[in-house]
Amino acid sequence: MKIVIAPDKYKSNMDSPAVCRIIRDAFLKVMPEAQIIELPMADGGEGTVRALTAAAGGTFHEAVVSDPLGRRTTAVFGLFNQGKTAVMEMSSASGIALLQKTELNPLKTSTYGTGELIRAILDHGAREIIIGIGGSATVDGGAGMAQALGFRLLDQNHQELEKGGGSLIHLQEIDISHADPRLKETTFHTACDVTSPLLGPKGAAAVFGPQKGATPEMVQLLEKGLSRLSEIWKTSGLLSCADQPGDGAAGGLGAGLKAFCKARSRSGAQLIMNALKFKENIADADLVITGEGKTDSQTEAGKICGEIAAAAHEEGVPVLLLSGSLEGNVMDFFKIFDYAFSTSSGHTTLEATLAHSREDLAFSAENIARIWERSSVR
Repeated sequence: MKIVIAPDKYKSNMDSPAVCRIIRDAFLKVMPEAQIIELPMADGGEGTVRALTAAAGGTFHEAVVSDPLGRRTTAVFGLFNQGKTAVMEMSSASGIALLQKTELNPLKTSTYGTGELIRAILDHGAREIIIGIGGSATVDGGAGMAQALGFRLLDQNHQELEKGGGSLIHLQEIDISHADPRLKETTFHTACDVTSPLLGPKGAAAVFGPQKGATPEMVQLLEKGLSRLSEIWKTSGLLSCADQPGDGAAGGLGAGLKAFCKARSRSGAQLIMNALKFKENIADADLVITGEGKTDSQTEAGKICGEIAAAAHEEGVPVLLLSGSLEGNVMDFFKIFDYAFSTSSGHTTLEATLAHSREDLAFSAENIARIWERSSVR
């Protein structure tokens, strides 16, 4: 019996390696001879570094960088593939979770720390970098990141722009002469499932600016700044087009990584699955188990559990979903998964549900293992 366990995190509760361990232990308790493969998953957002590094047998490292407002903070990244490949989350340096609500101000927040984190990874010798870009506090188009990497963003007086999205309206020139030369030797992959363009009513400023503290007046300034940045990218030959899906992700960092680092944007789910050799690992598997904190109607639209199910079905392997909760029209889950279960045990409050989540997951997984073992014997 070969079982592949490939869950996402249970958000704000358990990371994906922990979910893997609990399900593994439950199945081995019932089927001690089973071959269990653990592939903790992520989609480019929170948990990507931990999931990918753990699954690849890599090592974790820390770097002291600037937070979105310039204060020092500690960010974590992973190295694997003999140190040649790194994985990082921009939110570790420039994320909204690093700020209090009263501090949110995308006119002032910067991705400078993201650039510092990239620089620290380059110092470790990696020349392939996977960057998850969810959860940002910024709308600066990656300008701060570029400044940390040696690009000079200059105004009409040939002075360096202040950090933050609010200064981009003054941009006149991008001087690339001092950019870190190691960038040309490095392959960058952007892991992102956001499809927003850089500009316009569905762009970085209009859609995500308010979530990061922008007032309607700020949104207008940010939109003008990103438009100006886009124009200078074109005149500088850094980026010919900034209206592709995903360019608006992380406040325009999606486009900024293309312009300054020549990054290739990929579906976060697909990128992580490829890095973990998902299809190779499920060869001859009898079952794939996936899951997340909450599964709803968005799962089919590119989220990791749906992508896992689609890939497993291509190989003829059945897929079991085991999530904290199932929401929406639950019968629709049978269009995606062969089996779908919730770990909920009837708790009446969110606090109680979270407090008992590990034991509930273990109980549900063991129940499923008992059913699966008996059906396999017959």
